[in-house]
Amino acid sequence: MSLITTDQVLLDLDSTSREDATTRLAQTLAASGRCTDVDGFLADVREREAKMATGLPGGIGIPHARSAAITEPSLAFARSRDGIDWGAKDGPAHLIFLIAAPVDGGEAHMQMLPKLAKALMNKDFRARLDAATSNQEVVDLVNEHVSLDETASATSAVAAAPAQATDAPASLTLVGVTSCPTGIAHTYMAAEALENAAREAGHTMTVETQGSAGLTKLTPEQIAAADAVIFAHDVEVRERDRFAGKPLIDVGVKKAISDGPALIDEAAALAAAWKADPSKAAAAAALTGGASMATKVDENAGWGTRIRQILMTGVSYMIPFVAAGGILIALGFMIAQFAGGKTGAIEVTKNFTLDPTSTAQGVTILQNSFNPTNGMHWAALFFLIGAAAFGFLVPILSGFIAFAIADRPGLVPGIVGGAVAVTMHAGFIGGIVTGFLGGFLAKWISSWAVPKGVRGVMPVVVIPLLSTLLTVGLFITVLGRPIKGISDGLTSWLNGMSGTSALVLGAILGAMMGFDLGGPVNKVAYTFATTGLAAAGTATNAPQLKIMAAVMAAGMVAPLGMALATTLRPGLFSEPERENGKAAWLLGLSFISEGAIPFAAADPWRVIVSSVAGSAVTGALAMQFGTTLRAPHGGIWVLPLIGNFLLFLVALVIGVLVTTALVVALKSGDRSRQQVDAAATV
Repeated sequence: MSLITTDQVLLDLDSTSREDATTRLAQTLAASGRCTDVDGFLADVREREAKMATGLPGGIGIPHARSAAITEPSLAFARSRDGIDWGAKDGPAHLIFLIAAPVDGGEAHMQMLPKLAKALMNKDFRARLDAATSNQEVVDLVNEHVSLDETASATSAVAAAPAQATDAPASLTLVGVTSCPTGIAHTYMAAEALENAAREAGHTMTVETQGSAGLTKLTPEQIAAADAVIFAHDVEVRERDRFAGKPLIDVGVKKAISDGPALIDEAAALAAAWKADPSKAAAAAALTGGASMATKVDENAGWGTRIRQILMTGVSYMIPFVAAGGILIALGFMIAQFAGGKTGAIEVTKNFTLDPTSTAQGVTILQNSFNPTNGMHWAALFFLIGAAAFGFLVPILSGFIAFAIADRPGLVPGIVGGAVAVTMHAGFIGGIVTGFLGGFLAKWISSWAVPKGVRGVMPVVVIPLLSTLLTVGLFITVLGRPIKGISDGLTSWLNGMSGTSALVLGAILGAMMGFDLGGPVNKVAYTFATTGLAAAGTATNAPQLKIMAAVMAAGMVAPLGMALATTLRPGLFSEPERENGKAAWLLGLSFISEGAIPFAAADPWRVIVSSVAGSAVTGALAMQFGTTLRAPHGGIWVLPLIGNFLLFLVALVIGVLVTTALVVALKSGDRSRQQVDAAATV
């Protein structure tokens, strides 16, 4: 069965938008009798595109959908010399495949996706498509790389039986997990690519797809029977402790799509190595057994990227402590205000405010005098619990930085080193240093070649003992004092901020939050704010609290600005963008900057310029107004906990209006947008 005919090829597509291009391609399917309802099919494609743009790196677009309007699995191809924005970060798409499958096509749809994706990863295939001079040349090339098995045109239930009947006896049993940030196309494309590659190599493989439609877990029996495991993921694998003690290949999701056979070969080689040396399995089980924690540090990335990923692992595990502690402290002050008037918070501070790492005295006082009818005692209870949570900020930050480097062996030196850093008043900078030091020491000791008899006690005795001794010993005797000096200097500088300096810092942090919307620059600003909360402790008006408020307000601007712009001038935006605009209201109010990413992907320079400008204005105003915040997240939902919350809202609204005005003005200057806008208003 041929997926594509010469009637389904457009070599000189002159469309300027993905909507028009998709329509033209769908019309070719209708003309060839494969599509019975163009409008119905296009609605299904638009619904799929609204979930996640289907542009791929290298100038490729692969819109696809299952639809009741499609009679048989089909492909349509178009080539655009000027390129069409299809949502890929590296630029417009020049080679566009429309993938269409009937609702009951089952395996056909998922068979086309990985085969086509794999072919498109091949530079020679793309070059030949780009150089093709006739429709027939394209058809021959596509059929050469993306043909369906005969059984794929039937329903998935019918197709499955003959496929298994014709498989050769498997030499290995493999399992895997695939996942991507949105859990849509790439998750399932990677799963299918791995399963096909395993089948071709004579193995059996079952993949758990942790996608947007939920997941059907691998059973304990399937995992126990597996000779090796493959993780192909760009987000953390859920419940990865289930796979403890198994040979593991861990890569990004696109690696599985583009090079599945190589991963299968690598898994087979690793399984053979483990079978030859049973001590590998015992050591892996000791290191990872029972650990449900996860980190995603790309070992193949550059050191700059890896250091950022390591730091963000520590921050991600620290944030729940910041949220719990900060909100409880803020609630304690709020209750005190109601219970004791203007002096309520001051009384709580005098009677119960202690160093967050030594709350024992305050707990004893409250325990001996607690009166359920006394509002001030309830305020003190909230305050002390929050202060206790804050005492863990630096040790948790340090411990999970070390965990990101050395896995479980890094936890002990990291956490103990962080606790010592707090004792020496070295702040979060000290915690970062002990985290990296403890992690690298633990990883180094883990690499030692030791006799087999010692391997079993390495992770539970030798590694934590030596790495903790070296980490804490070096910090106390050599590193602690100079780092304390740096921490004290930073605190003094922040305390001395006022007027112009506060305005400038707020503008810089705000611009960083609006620049890449959850990317590395955004994360640097956010990390600076959240780690600073550890230094703020239980103070009521520390500069670190102002920084946190400015960063959160600025991070809300971009999605809210895009949502408002799509509401005021919908004609300037495509239909998927207008749908994303509806969701962006809630995402922005919840401090999820990523809500603006679909807009930035579709129109990078206009959206980013507008986002940076509005976010910078909000950050500067929030700092200048003296707004404060203890919670590291929550957006509008933690408004009662924000100091000077009315001014916080003023700063936010002004920034959103700036972003909205700029993006509308910039898009209005685009002639193609003007035409769409004019058509929308007719």
